[in-house]
Order: sequence, then C-alpha cells, then structure tokens
Amino acid sequence: MTVSGSTSPPGGGFPATTFFSKTYDEAQDLVVEAMNYAKYSGEMTEGPQAQSLLCSVESLRLTARLSQILAWLLFQRVVHAGELPPEQAVEPANRLGGQEICNERGGEHMMVVPAGLRDLLLRRRKLYQRIARLDEMIARDLDANNTVTSDLEAISPPTDPLL
Repeated sequence: MTVSGSTSPPGGGFPATTFFSKTYDEAQDLVVEAMNYAKYSGEMTEGPQAQSLLCSVESLRLTARLSQILAWLLFQRVVHAGELPPEQAVEPANRLGGQEICNERGGEHMMVVPAGLRDLLLRRRKLYQRIARLDEMIARDLDANNTVTSDLEAISPPTDPLL
C-alpha cells in the first residue's frame, strides 16, 4: 500500500505525500528489524540476569512504541482515503499519545544495552519525534481550516431564499 500524490483530503489534514509513504515504510521496516533482532540476536540473553531483564523490558517498549506509531500512520491513511473525516484525526483518542514516555531517554543511552538494541531504540525515538511533529502539524492545520471556515461563516451575509 503506497500513498502518492500531493493532494490533501477534504477539509485539510494530512497530505498524501511521498514523505508519508516513506515514513510508513520506514516504520514497518523498523518493526520487522526489531522482531528479527529479538528473535535471532543472542545479545539480549548474554550477560547477567539483570541485564537480560533490562534488554527484555527495552525490547517490549520498542515494540509497543512502534505499534503506536504504525497505528497512528494507519489511521492517517484511512482519513486520507476519505473513509473518516479529517476532524476525527484531532480527537484525543486518535492523536499520537504517550509523548512524555516516548520522548524520555531510555535504553538507547545505556551502555549495558547491546549496541544493536540501542540503535533500534534510537531510531524508534527519532521516528516517534517526526510523527509527533506531523501530529501537531495536522492538528494545527485542521484548527486553522476550522477557524477560517467559522470566520467566513460569521462574516457571510445570511442567505435569504426570497432574495
């Protein structure tokens, strides 16, 4: 599934761009890479039990955060396809959540975490930050569109069927 072109859905919102497709593909690739790392890398089980436990926790956090990113991207795809109105993209339940947790420094900066997992965690964090900026941009754009629409409605003369 690839979204291309440069049009926006009716009412504003997320534009269909090559950037969006590449971001979606990057998120999917990162999920697959994280899954393969967890499945095939022996790095996570090496070392003391506390280190293995930390690696397991960070791996679960990685998976949960990537799932959140993909869910947001898929929702935006549905909005762009016209299956849902753009206004639903700014409802709290549909916004990108967990910013306090997802933006805090975690295992990507702990030297006891294997280098491969640290790299995945850092790339996930950077991807999350880009998605968070997109989420804010969409909310700002939709708010601006709604403000302009309501301002135009406020200054438009009333329609009188007799005129």
